[in-house]
Amino acid sequence: MSHHDYAIVGGGAIGGTLGHHLARTGHRVTVVDADPGHVAAIREHGLAIVRDGERSVVPVAAAVTPDEGGPEVVDRVILAVKAQATDAALAWVVPRLSADGFVVSLQNGLNEAAIADRVGADRTVGAFVNLFADVTGPGEIRDGGLGALVIGELDGTGSARVRSVVDDLQAWGPARATGNVHGFLWSKLGFGAMLTATALADAPMADLIDRHRPVMHALAAEIFAVAAAEGITLEQFDAFDPASYAGSDAGAREAATDRLVAWLRTQSKDRSGIWRDLAVRRRRTEVPTHYGEVIRVAGRLGVPTPLTERLLRHIRELEGGGPMGEDRLVDLAAHLG
Repeated sequence: MSHHDYAIVGGGAIGGTLGHHLARTGHRVTVVDADPGHVAAIREHGLAIVRDGERSVVPVAAAVTPDEGGPEVVDRVILAVKAQATDAALAWVVPRLSADGFVVSLQNGLNEAAIADRVGADRTVGAFVNLFADVTGPGEIRDGGLGALVIGELDGTGSARVRSVVDDLQAWGPARATGNVHGFLWSKLGFGAMLTATALADAPMADLIDRHRPVMHALAAEIFAVAAAEGITLEQFDAFDPASYAGSDAGAREAATDRLVAWLRTQSKDRSGIWRDLAVRRRRTEVPTHYGEVIRVAGRLGVPTPLTERLLRHIRELEGGGPMGEDRLVDLAAHLG
């Protein structure tokens, strides 16, 4: 097995999880993260993963903040920062990325175009990730178990570099290549709209999706109407079946939600990262970046997105210190078309 050098830019839940497994299997990993405490802990003690009560710690080649520099040249970058931090992260990446290097965007949302604008489309690789992990302390991540991880070229072609990264990420689990990364990203946006709605209240995701099915169905359908107008073919992942929410069969939607809720109840993480940002970390979320871009695309295509826009208003109110509550989901229900 060949070993490679990876720069993990954003060492949080996703980047830290994958960085841990890459380092564990012999790849040279540099973690770049804006949190000095997180970086200091990784530098001193290694990168820790806790799963099913067992703690595993591995050393990494280096851990730095962007201000501390790091390697002069990087070849393989896993970009795993929050969407709103993409530009700042690329300020570190761009001057270091080698001529034949590339950036894999393991982020939520539609960030690939912004990355390509900075490093070139030929050095940008798309990816879809759905992991249930959380940073639980400096240098430590709780791994909620295997999810989905799919990597692909933006133009849908196969490539040696995608195959190589997929091979390396078998260290984590069942990563795979795709010729339709955009389909996975838009499917995740529909699922993510549901999870965003659950962050409006302090209760388990599965319970809120189950109790507020009409809102959840309408949010996903609204996102998928934009995807259809954009010519996107949606892709199923984990227990989420986007076709059921994009179609008109009410029975299929209910059955799909039954499966989704049952699956979510098997996960150790019962609240979303968005909820954690709002309720625990008290910081702004990446939701406006994600769905602001969806609304922009919808406007270009002439697709109405009133429910998504109202959801964003609620998120901004919470970011401004407003109270969580299930009444916010009731408000969304009152504005269903």
